[in-house]
Amino acid sequence: MKVTEITDSEFRKMVLISSKKLNKNAEFINSLNVFPVPDGDTGTNMSLSFASGAKYVSESTATAVGELTASLAKGLLMGARGNSGVILSQIFRGFYKSTEKKAVLTAKDLAAALTSGVETAYKAVMKPTEGTILTVSRKAASAANKKAAETDDTVAVMGAAYEAAKTALAETPELLPVLKEVGVVDSGGQGLTFVYEGFFNALSGKDIAEDEEIHQPNVEEMDEMVNAAHHKSVQSQLDTADIKYGYCTEIMVRLGAGRLVDQKFDYDKFREHLNELGDSLLVVADDEVVKVHVHTEHPGKVLAYGQHFGSLIKVKVDNMRLQHETILEHDHDQEETPVAVQEVDNNGYGIIAIAAGTGIGKLFNGLGVTHILNGGQTMNPSTQDIMDAIKQTKADKIILLPNNKNIFLAAQQAAEVAEIPVAVIKSKTIAQGLTAMLAFDPAVSVEENEQNMASELTSVVSGQVTVSVRDTTIDGKKIKKDDYIGIVDGKIRVTDPDRKQTAIMMLKSMIDEDKEIITIIYGEDGSQQEAEEIKVAALAEDEDLEVEIHQGNQPVYPYLISAE
Repeated sequence: MKVTEITDSEFRKMVLISSKKLNKNAEFINSLNVFPVPDGDTGTNMSLSFASGAKYVSESTATAVGELTASLAKGLLMGARGNSGVILSQIFRGFYKSTEKKAVLTAKDLAAALTSGVETAYKAVMKPTEGTILTVSRKAASAANKKAAETDDTVAVMGAAYEAAKTALAETPELLPVLKEVGVVDSGGQGLTFVYEGFFNALSGKDIAEDEEIHQPNVEEMDEMVNAAHHKSVQSQLDTADIKYGYCTEIMVRLGAGRLVDQKFDYDKFREHLNELGDSLLVVADDEVVKVHVHTEHPGKVLAYGQHFGSLIKVKVDNMRLQHETILEHDHDQEETPVAVQEVDNNGYGIIAIAAGTGIGKLFNGLGVTHILNGGQTMNPSTQDIMDAIKQTKADKIILLPNNKNIFLAAQQAAEVAEIPVAVIKSKTIAQGLTAMLAFDPAVSVEENEQNMASELTSVVSGQVTVSVRDTTIDGKKIKKDDYIGIVDGKIRVTDPDRKQTAIMMLKSMIDEDKEIITIIYGEDGSQQEAEEIKVAALAEDEDLEVEIHQGNQPVYPYLISAE
């Protein structure tokens, strides 16, 4: 079967079949997450994200493929959940940018769109890592371009991309040692491979009857499915002296406006020049505005360079050494409204914490958090969920605590499109989020709160106890299925068949002479009595410790323990 032009009909079918592929294989993708703990949610995130894109496409009446790719990109952006979902949305944002004026897609158009997706995704990620979805997308696009130079058949081009994606996926363990150690391929890369398989099958007519038999739930149904089954299969800090570039510099430039404009904006040249001035560079641009984030020793040079292209409409410079700022990078709960609201007078601030567990929500409320967005491991809220929560606050300014590194990208996307100032505090854990709230001051600016709260993140050590759902070996530790695991700041520290013993051993590993306060939060699978026994063990280690116990009601983790 040969298809020289992808019309709106073919493209709709490509999106539908790929969405069904992801839905059908979400649990398998979840099982590939590296840690052998029940917080694997890559498949869920990618499936829900793409389902949102598919919904936008299905609701569009457009007949031009370019308009449909715009709908796909918009739906993916709004529905993006977790890092994998956000990166997937960026791939198809680039796809749209390449095809927005196309009525139909030729083989060369398809290859160019896949390439544009790769470029957009790499630019969106501050520190791209090979052996991930990015590698799979890049190698697939490269193969598509080679095939497009030989044929005008879109089926052949998509087939080449799909085969290259499978090959790249199989090679991911060689690029990321942790994948090789555990014996899995990259979960995000696997998700993208299913998308490309769906595209190929739709164009070639292969297995479409089988795929069309699969029930494709809507986004609301998928949310219910995730909430009903939260026990899924698997998934640094800088010292001040280590900061090479001391000024976190952000500018927003209105292109073409201003008295000093003497250069025409070229994204690649602009980004290349700024890259020479520092690191941690992020440049986002459209036809009217360019937004820059960079760590540099010469913020003045960044500002002056921006003025060659337009007027500065926003400038923010933070001395990271002076602030000792460190930038650091769980979902089931009782049936309740997605956002729980606490009336607190915070001088115009709305403070949103993402967390699962009514007890944990109460802890955040007690510290001044005004809104709890239900989410965390196994159910990352989407960009749209976070935007809705921001609107519900009806506040003038927002502090957002993700409390999970897999929510960072979606939170940042929501912050960028919000109409009010939003500071995303990069809290990786519940403990970090609670500690950050101790530094919140309603009397100071968003920027100052962001700095002060971020600086508190490294003052707490976070421990989590959960159960292994697979046999594996990580960092030389042999872990058996159904054993308990103690994870400290993202690394498996102890493992044991007994839950309480695991918690005690993990806690002892977290205590040193500088630690004064221990907080034990027990979840759905923990208990007050067992928590009291863990407290006794901690005091036996150091009788001067102050030990607090709270009921968190959180899923997945019987115990969350922090030391500070």
